[in-house]
Amino acid sequence: MGLRLTLKPNERVVVNGCVIRNADRRQTLTIETLADVVREADLLDEAEAATPVKEVYFLVQSSLLRPEIRDEVMPVIQQKLAKLVAVFHDEMANHIFDAAMQVSMRDYYKAMRALRPVMDYEEVLLERIRGTSTAAE
Repeated sequence: MGLRLTLKPNERVVVNGCVIRNADRRQTLTIETLADVVREADLLDEAEAATPVKEVYFLVQSSLLRPEIRDEVMPVIQQKLAKLVAVFHDEMANHIFDAAMQVSMRDYYKAMRALRPVMDYEEVLLERIRGTSTAAE
C-alpha cells in the first residue's frame, strides 16, 4: 500500500525535491514507490524551530528535503531525540522512540509525523508556563 495524500486546493507537496502544486480542487495522490514526500502543511520554517522538539523536527525535515546532509545530521537527530525521551512521560516518549526508529529506517516523513503530537504537547506545556509566569507578575 502506498502513501495516500489528500491535497487541499492549491496546496503544495515536495516529492524527491520537486515542488508540485495542486489545482483548484481537492485531490488525492497515491505515492506507490519509496519517495521523499512532504506536504506544505507539514513544513516548519527555520525561525519556528525555537523549542527542543521543533528543533529536532526541523532537522528531520531538513534531512527529508536535502538528502546530501542525511549522513551528517542523523547522529545529531538521534542524540537530540535521546535527550527528549528523558523529559517527556511515557505516551510522548513512545512517539519519540517511534521517530527515532523511523529516522534509523530513513523514513523521515513518518518521523516527522511521529513528532507532531510531541510538538503539540510541548506547546501546551509552554503555554502553561507562560500563563503561570504572566499570572505571577
